Amino acid sequence: MQTLSLIKADIGSVAGHWRPTTEVVAAVTDTLEDQGGFLDDTFVFTVGDDIDVLMSHREGENAEPVHELAWDAFLAGTDIAQEQGLYGAGQDLLEDSFAGNVKGLGPGVCELHFEERQAEPILVLGADKTEPGAFNQPFYTTYADARYTSGLLLKDTIHKGFTFEVMDLEHTDPGERTIHLDVPEDIWRLAALLMEPHRFGIKKIRSRATGSQAAAISTQKLRHVAGEYVGKDDPVAIVRTQSNFPSPGEVLQPYATPPMVAGAMRGSHHAPLYPITSDGGEIPSYFDGPALVKAVGMIVNDGQFSEPVYPFDGSFWDAVRSDVSREFREFRERQGVFGPGTLEASELEYGGWTDILDDLEERWEERSSPEIPAE
Repeated sequence: MQTLSLIKADIGSVAGHWRPTTEVVAAVTDTLEDQGGFLDDTFVFTVGDDIDVLMSHREGENAEPVHELAWDAFLAGTDIAQEQGLYGAGQDLLEDSFAGNVKGLGPGVCELHFEERQAEPILVLGADKTEPGAFNQPFYTTYADARYTSGLLLKDTIHKGFTFEVMDLEHTDPGERTIHLDVPEDIWRLAALLMEPHRFGIKKIRSRATGSQAAAISTQKLRHVAGEYVGKDDPVAIVRTQSNFPSPGEVLQPYATPPMVAGAMRGSHHAPLYPITSDGGEIPSYFDGPALVKAVGMIVNDGQFSEPVYPFDGSFWDAVRSDVSREFREFRERQGVFGPGTLEASELEYGGWTDILDDLEERWEERSSPEIPAE
């Protein structure tokens, strides 16, 4: 059985929350190469200020040596970030020591465990400046909406539908609170949960035809781990494609008209999910946004990763980026802090707003309503 583990962390960046240096990324990569002899393969990429580590292995999900290796790699990168005086050095490493796996320690993680097919095409997605629920709408569109995923109508195994495992992101008691919903039977119930991305997020998707895992998304909320705002959660996802699963085009189509998600400036605003290229040219430099998403396509062959392909490098996506840039700029200029420009009060990532309300509390005046004469 093959396991893919995708673990990400923000451990320091240049000029604010923009991009890690080449030396920081190299320290992470070198640690994986030096200590990862038990792995089948590794692949490292960046999205904004996040470093994303993809590992293939036979250890299964939540394997301590795999998670500890990622932790050690991020620690090595943090040492360089501190030497270079980078902003937010070690930001996502919220504990002093490793404790079994990285869940609850700060880094985001998603994993898939499956029997490798003869040809195993995958897409890996990484996001920056946004929350775990940012993938709710795109994954709902891909796996539950036949208007966009024609395979739900045309392919017999896909036609049997999928099972969504949805996690309650606000459940902070020990353990996780999840629910399993089958589409198409539970499609409205699923939409009712996913329409609230601050509260509910997709964790896993399985094929109902075969029972195989189709996709996994990270569901960690940093503020619940740290007890305060230390940056957005920046989800990652692994998606198997073709055959019994949607095609790469069906997975990527939702990003051509990307949803508005939580994030951007101070993690407290709405912004579009902006598809970026492989060369790192796009950084979240306008209003600390937009929220970014990068896609990487590859083949897994006996645990080895093929040469990567970056689908958002295609010229088609230039027009999408142009449209999204204009729409985000107009949205910011139109809304400012008002209306849907910022998140609802319960999701604001800093306490200044409540401090203002507390300061004004004694200045409110209460008056009795004037009596209305009886006719």
